Amino acid sequence: MAGAGESILVVDDDATVRELLADYLGSHQYQVLCAANGEEARTLLAAHQPRVVLLDIGLPLEDGLSLARFIREQYDIGILMVSGAGDTIDRIVGLEVGADDYLAKPFDLRELRARLKSILRRYAREPVPQAAPETHQVVMGRATLDLDTRQLLDAGGEELPLTSAEFELLKTFAERPNRPLTRDQLMSLTRNREWDPLDRSIDIRIARLRRRIEPDPDHPSVLKTVRGVGYMFTSARQD
Repeated sequence: MAGAGESILVVDDDATVRELLADYLGSHQYQVLCAANGEEARTLLAAHQPRVVLLDIGLPLEDGLSLARFIREQYDIGILMVSGAGDTIDRIVGLEVGADDYLAKPFDLRELRARLKSILRRYAREPVPQAAPETHQVVMGRATLDLDTRQLLDAGGEELPLTSAEFELLKTFAERPNRPLTRDQLMSLTRNREWDPLDRSIDIRIARLRRRIEPDPDHPSVLKTVRGVGYMFTSARQD
């Protein structure tokens, strides 16, 4: 069954809603974590890194939009925003801060599960291939991308943190050096889906990668912004 064993974090201040969703999703073989507020959610995210966060906008203290922005900056996981208000503004702002989808309360549980399955497919991790005898490496600024081991290495050979989506983005650039790529092309090549103008995930990942590979992240020379187009990897050399 699709979704079997996948971990879902439900963030909602309503205990009844949390219990309902935990029971329903659990009955469909999801592993369900629950948090009542942003602080609890951050703790569970750090400890478990679920595949999708089901996030209510109207949280106490830290609202869901702020938490969604934090999640998108720190983790490569799905976000499904939920709101009691079917206001278009809520949906637009939710998508702008990085949510993958939006659902208004009250919602049908079957629709919720369908949307979760769609997000899970979008974030499906590819199996890590075994390293080949020959390595194929691409120098990217202060770091080196190893295409065989799917690792990003610093100048001393130490591994830098890299999510699956970030690797696919760097791999796409490495295979197309010195060629401007639009956000739509990047989304299609790395996620096999069209880019939504409200989706800032590509820009967020570029910003994170620049902090790791650029000699001067404030003045990028490796992953360059091409105004009116998108981004371009300026190749130094390839091994």
